[in-house]
Amino acid sequence: MDGLLTEIQELNVGKVKRNELLSQHTTMKIGGPADLLIEPSSLENIQRVMNFIKDRQLPWRAIGRGSNLLVSDKGIEGVVIKLGSGLDHLSINESTITVGGGHSLVSLSTLISKKGLSGLEFASGIPGSVGGAVYMNAGAHGSDISKILTKAHILFENGEIEWLSRDEMEFTYRTSVLQKKRPGIVLEAEFILTKGDRAAIVSQMQKNKDYRKETQPWNFPCAGSIFRNPLPHYAGKLIEDAGLKGYQIGGAKISEMHGNFIVNAGNAKAKDVLDLIQYIKDTIQNLYGIKMETEVEIVGRQ
Repeated sequence: MDGLLTEIQELNVGKVKRNELLSQHTTMKIGGPADLLIEPSSLENIQRVMNFIKDRQLPWRAIGRGSNLLVSDKGIEGVVIKLGSGLDHLSINESTITVGGGHSLVSLSTLISKKGLSGLEFASGIPGSVGGAVYMNAGAHGSDISKILTKAHILFENGEIEWLSRDEMEFTYRTSVLQKKRPGIVLEAEFILTKGDRAAIVSQMQKNKDYRKETQPWNFPCAGSIFRNPLPHYAGKLIEDAGLKGYQIGGAKISEMHGNFIVNAGNAKAKDVLDLIQYIKDTIQNLYGIKMETEVEIVGRQ
């Protein structure tokens, strides 16, 4: 790995760290080391990083703000590409915006609302990156990314870059083609919004933020919703009805505010969270005959 570190540093593609703890890069504050963590400084440099990975046949994955990730205690093998300040550009052309995959979704929705553009109000409390939101079709308050995206600029693992239309992204509930068939990194997204009353838009965004503060435990390290809703049921309600709120294994605890959140109540390990996830799955299956599937991505060495 020392040789690879020297090689990638010589390419001058951005920040490069070896054995960086991913607990420093996830909202749950959990995760072992990445062999190499690279934060490319530009669109051109992230393509150079992918070519570097491809030529050496290294395992890789991309992360944004780490808000929907549970990284194993043993960390992630190979290269972790972090989309950050080098890919957080934004351009606005009337009601159409083009934004880098590393841009914060919360700050984007706030900025856009102040310009009187509507469509991103639902995202005002989603603490992820634009790239991660497109990757998993993030949503809330009855809307999601698929409602506003027109196309996404994707870097595929063969080093090729392509714009995919909304249809080509094959969005379904919390899923896109990037998870199912074509692994890639969201470099940019184009959204089409609508012009509206600035005061009304800002007011709705504030209501959404207040709702999240009142119902979700964002004062603790967490990864957002742990389970997908097994529609027509809701994961949080099932967990609450099962009497599981507050149940704890090690440092991982089911939030007393919202049943579908597991919080790091203090020095939690990934194993604590995984054991708690399995306990919830078994309990809901035994009580209601319902199979629970995780929404949070579980990654890394097992």
